[in-house]
Amino acid sequence: MTELDRIVFGCGNFGGIGSSPKLRSAGDSEEQALALLDHARRVGLTRFDTANTYGGGGSETILGKWLRAQGAEFVRAAQIATKIGNPNGCPPGETPLSRAQIAHHLDQSLGRLVIERIDIYYIHEFDRVTPLEETLEAFSRAAQAGKIDRFGISNATLADVEAVRTLAGDSLGSRFEYVQNEFNLLATADSEALIPACAGHGLRYTAFSPLAGGLLTGKYRFDEAAPPGTRLAAAPEACAHYLNERSFAAIEQLCRAADERQLSMAETALRFALDTPGVDGLIIAPRRIDHFASLGLR
Repeated sequence: MTELDRIVFGCGNFGGIGSSPKLRSAGDSEEQALALLDHARRVGLTRFDTANTYGGGGSETILGKWLRAQGAEFVRAAQIATKIGNPNGCPPGETPLSRAQIAHHLDQSLGRLVIERIDIYYIHEFDRVTPLEETLEAFSRAAQAGKIDRFGISNATLADVEAVRTLAGDSLGSRFEYVQNEFNLLATADSEALIPACAGHGLRYTAFSPLAGGLLTGKYRFDEAAPPGTRLAAAPEACAHYLNERSFAAIEQLCRAADERQLSMAETALRFALDTPGVDGLIIAPRRIDHFASLGLR
């Protein structure tokens, strides 16, 4: 794969699987994570994505430890993205995207990552309670203080995109650059309206879960138990919406297409996302060194 600048290394498995407190024990250990990051750099990746709630903050801590060991020149050239807004990071009685929560968690993220400014700061998901004006005001203050450079939104609808564009104003609006949503061969709804709208507005659409939680690698079978130690076995609820006959029929077609192209199923699935008009980049999250080769990264 030659388009390394379009590939983001996702750190969502470090210290846990995603943001769920119940899945902390199912994530990559620090030792595993650091080895994966070393290999990511060896194959040429320089973009990294995490969140304040991944692994309960462990993901940011591990990434920060690794970044410190890479030297200032590499860190300056790298792109570091993190997020705010997942309910798992919010104490009872608070709302995830309030002014106070953003200020608190932003400083925590900067401390764990050991950087002075976050390149891309995402709204992880909209809490639908905090007024969007309040959230964007907090982002504006963070930008003015030099704590964030650009920002984006994740798990977003077309209405969310339009609302942010309308309310951000000229100054903050110029920093609104990214939309990060789930997109893959089994989840293509965004291609109808959201992705074209992002392209039309100059927003960079980034696909997460381009392998559908591993289903598009071909390692699962319909109506069969997931192999022990896999993501589907650890977090079946995260992939429940994929587990149907239609999805597995599409996976069979993907297998045939991969054979014809003499590529792995994983690389063929990534090509589907990368070749979709309007998709700017995608996030990968390999959990073993050998996974990089199956993704076309050598």
